[in-house]
Amino acid sequence: MATYRIGLTGGIASGKSAVASAFETLGIVVADADLAARDAVAPGSDGLAEVVAAFGPDVLSADGSLDRAAMRRRIFGDDDARRRLEAIVHPRVRETLARTCERATSPYAIAAIPLLAEVGGRDAYPWLQRILVVDVPVELQRARLLARDGIDDALADRMIAAQATRARRLAIADDVVVNAGTLDDLKREVVALDARFRSLAAAA
Repeated sequence: MATYRIGLTGGIASGKSAVASAFETLGIVVADADLAARDAVAPGSDGLAEVVAAFGPDVLSADGSLDRAAMRRRIFGDDDARRRLEAIVHPRVRETLARTCERATSPYAIAAIPLLAEVGGRDAYPWLQRILVVDVPVELQRARLLARDGIDDALADRMIAAQATRARRLAIADDVVVNAGTLDDLKREVVALDARFRSLAAAA
């Protein structure tokens, strides 16, 4: 059971997935908030039933699953609707992440939470011992987002602006990995962080 837990976060296209994968390669259990969010509203789940009760059957696809595109359109620009959806999904995500980390057999566990700064940081996840932020200069983040998603400049700027600022993410960080170099550079940084985290977990 892993009693030492680290939150992993970063902006869009910062390299969070690459960092999480590097930790997993070193034998560390990573609990993924995105996967937990999908499970929270999976077909037949109580979460999906609550979403339908709150927003109506129009948010369902023909096969009975959540129509994510329709849901995004429903909450885009509507803060009340977004908060209603978050009130259904976020508690379930937190519970799943906590349970996965608690059951982990690695020396410590990582909870990968893309919107950790946005949802309240440690106030929302008081069981995290540390927070690791994947940081990248905004212009590089933007360039990677354009290349990855094949979108235009205006949409890339809106996607970045919709998230917490770089400064806000760094304000909650105990550790920072700067992903401005190559994948090999990133992996070397993760190896060093893993050694630090194993030592901290052993001493806790």
